[in-house]
Order: sequence, then C-alpha cells, then structure tokens
Amino acid sequence: MPVIQHRDFLAIPDFSREELLNLFDLAEAMRTGAYTEKPLAGKSLAMIFMKPSTRTRVSFEVGAWQLGGHALFLSPRDIQLGRGEPIADTARVLSRYVDGIMIRTFAHAEIEELAKHATVPVINGLTDLLHPCQILADLQTVRQHLGGWEGKKIAWIGDGNNMANSWLNAAYRLGFELAIACPEGYDPDASILARAQGATKVTVTRDPAEAADGAHVVNTDVWASMGQEEEQKIREKAFAGYTVDNALMKRASRDAIFLHCLPAHRGEEVAAEVIDGPQSRVWDEAENRLHIQKAIMAVLMG
Repeated sequence: MPVIQHRDFLAIPDFSREELLNLFDLAEAMRTGAYTEKPLAGKSLAMIFMKPSTRTRVSFEVGAWQLGGHALFLSPRDIQLGRGEPIADTARVLSRYVDGIMIRTFAHAEIEELAKHATVPVINGLTDLLHPCQILADLQTVRQHLGGWEGKKIAWIGDGNNMANSWLNAAYRLGFELAIACPEGYDPDASILARAQGATKVTVTRDPAEAADGAHVVNTDVWASMGQEEEQKIREKAFAGYTVDNALMKRASRDAIFLHCLPAHRGEEVAAEVIDGPQSRVWDEAENRLHIQKAIMAVLMG
C-alpha cells in the first residue's frame, strides 16, 4: 500500500490522478474484504464537528476502528475552539496527541488554517466550499456500477455548492465530462469552474434537461444546505423546475444511475420515485463513504 508522508486531503486535486486511482483500488479492496490490514493500530483520529453529521461521523469513526485505530468525536462544546481558542493553537495541541485530524466546518479558510499549523495529516470532512470525501465515494459508486467514468457524462442538477465545486475538482483531475444545471445566482465557484473548464469538457446551463441529456450519472443535493435554512422559501422559488423526477431521468442514458449525498428531501430536489427507484444507487454511495475514507486514512496515517 502506497503511504503518503504528511500530506493533507483538503481538496481532490491535493492527490494526483495516479494517487486517486490507487486510492479507488484500495477502497475497492476494502469494500470486497480483500484488504484486512490494520494500518491504524495504536493510532488516533481527532474528529472535529462544527456542523453535525450522520454519514461523516459514523463512517470515519467505524472506519478508524476497522483499521485498528481509535476516533475521538469533538464538538465545539467539547473543545476550546467553541470558546474562542485560535484554530492554530488547537492544531498545534492536537498534533501532539493524535495521528490525524478530520474536520467538518463552515469556512474553508478554517481548514486551511488548521492544516497550516498541524503537524499531522488533516482531512476535509466538509466545508462550505468543498466536500471531497463525498465525491470520491460517488466516483467509487460510478466505478462499481458503470465500470468507471471514462467516456461518461456526469450531470449535476441544482445548487452550485460544495458538491458541485468538488465535482468540478474531480473532473479537472480525472478528465470526465461534467454538465452542471443551476439557476442564475447559484453558480459554482468561478475559479474552480475556470480551472476545470481548462482541463476537460465542463458546461453550465440553466436547463436541467440539457444537463441530463444522455448523462450516465444524474445527481443532486438539497436546495438549502446546512446554515441556509432561512433561505428555504427563496430557494424553493429559484429551484422550481430543478426536481430530478422520472421525466428528467428519461432524458439520461438508459443505464444511468442516480446519486444523492443525503439527507434527501423527497418532493423537493428529488422525486420519491427516483431516489427509491431502480436507478438509485444512493445506499451504495453512502456505504462507499466508509471504504474511500478508510483508504484515505490508510495512505495518510498508515
């Protein structure tokens, strides 16, 4: 197993294409039970949650344990970050105790500050800008069910949020076609978009049907993410017509799969008939968070 010496995983381009392919191979070996080593034996992962979570917490905690290690759940109530301790100080102190830090937070600048001062690997469990672990799990699901992303079209329908930005980073690194449909005013990050468009075929449209046309993967997310609840009514108006329903799935390739990072609001961004239907792979996708994150921990902390 290739071990990457003190490196952080804050964004997908932090790893080269070759490193990402090796990561997927390792995650698949873990998924199928072919990998049984315990590279985290005697090691600990600090998990800082400024935002609550189901999948991120359970997958990292279980994953660390399965690799022979130990994970500590740290909310703002549990550590001095919640009482104003500088992130740099928290980074320096935790680095003396643990072998890796995973953080799920709001501003991306916070994770960059943490990584700058930590002397152990830092893993991005989610920021408002990026959600790299989720997209790697999504790509593992694409590989599992469609054999890979080469020659495939991936459609993103909805908000140009941290998920859309991470899909752009993945397209930049791996070179697949990506079509994003989002309403005016909800575009992905301009610099991340420009970089991806300089490397592969990436389109942004206001028409979900155009994005879904011939797509092999159709995926979406909630219209109002954590911290945006007060915008719910405004967003419902802005995203009218962006629901992924059977009619939209019929525009996609016949063997297309549907993905959603969860939690899902049936009747808003996705119809129940789609997420609970035969093309949905969301439960495999959720499971793959465990396997890909185990692979990330193994190569960074192993």
